Amino acid sequence: MPAALHIKDAQDGQAKWAAVFSMSLCVAMLIASEFMPVSLLTPMAASLDATSEQTGQTISISGLFAIATSLLIATAAGRMDRKAVLVALTAVMLASLVIVAVAPSLEVMLGRALLGVAVGGFWSLAASIIMRLVPETSVPRALSMMYGGQAIAAAFAAPLGSYLGDLVGWRRIFWALSPLVAVNLFWHLVTLPSLPARQPQSLRSFQVLLARPQFRTDLIAITFTWGSAFTMFTYLLPFLETLSGVDVETLSLLLLTLGAAGFVGSFLSGRIGTDKIERILALPAIVMGASTALLLLTESSLVAISLLLAIWGAMNTAMSVIWMSWMSQVVDDMPETAGALMVATMQASILLGGVFGGLLLDWFSIDSSFLGSVLLALAAVAVIGRGSRLRASPEPLQERTS
Repeated sequence: MPAALHIKDAQDGQAKWAAVFSMSLCVAMLIASEFMPVSLLTPMAASLDATSEQTGQTISISGLFAIATSLLIATAAGRMDRKAVLVALTAVMLASLVIVAVAPSLEVMLGRALLGVAVGGFWSLAASIIMRLVPETSVPRALSMMYGGQAIAAAFAAPLGSYLGDLVGWRRIFWALSPLVAVNLFWHLVTLPSLPARQPQSLRSFQVLLARPQFRTDLIAITFTWGSAFTMFTYLLPFLETLSGVDVETLSLLLLTLGAAGFVGSFLSGRIGTDKIERILALPAIVMGASTALLLLTESSLVAISLLLAIWGAMNTAMSVIWMSWMSQVVDDMPETAGALMVATMQASILLGGVFGGLLLDWFSIDSSFLGSVLLALAAVAVIGRGSRLRASPEPLQERTS
């Protein structure tokens, strides 16, 4: 092959990985925008002349809009170039930050609703876009790189929000995020190649996909896996606050340990093999469920708690990479439809996990919330088993989509 072609291939490869980095930054901005208000709830409530409960509801509304958008985005986008769709979703995120920053009262709800649109739309299309940017063998690595943005935001968004919120006020935090999102939008325009829609999406697409037994099993497994994770994670802070010897500084370090461990999970998950990935689908539920159970048994050891939180945090990031890598192989003929259904199921499971854990907390105790998480993890493992029911169908691709 001529040297000029080698150079062109290398340049094309670099451009595609630059696009993956751009998507990773978008993930970091989405996660930071979505979860930053958790650490700013009290000052936001005071400024908006609302109760913490009312402000919390306006924050959580993004999850409902994320579910709805994840189901509708592929159909609504029709034959639009997916690059244009991703740029538009990033612009929606930018608009949401500005609206929240200037909202005089509970109009902040509009900004959070727009953020939900950006979250649901991005996650539904992200895996299918990654599959078009890099070769099949590089998909796990590209996904882990993209989810590395999640690890960054999870590690630093809440601590920085809490610290800087006291110094400069919560509105300036959202203003500070806005230029970063604007840079990300420009980066999309420069690095993302044209990505024409490959096939029209409709409600019929959902029907075709749900007719596949392994995909129905996938949605059930995801429900239990993500439900288990967020039945625990939603109430991790009150659990840690009940432990003896945990002051504010220690609590911050424990949460930072959990978030920083996501980098390890992102790194390791990028090196998973692409062969027979269904065999490790139960791994997140096993590891995170066991870590949650052990947290209840090691309440007196801060070293053990730190280690368990690190293990849980690493697997929490790896979980998404593992499941989306499975999708890239088993449902590679309908990635946008599969992404929509999987993301909607994940978002719904996150909300339901929080509700389930809250009910257990109200009715019994914080330990009950963690036990509920363990039971959901066991249910996930029972559904997944050794992964045989989640293996790709043996029939040819054209028969599966007819």
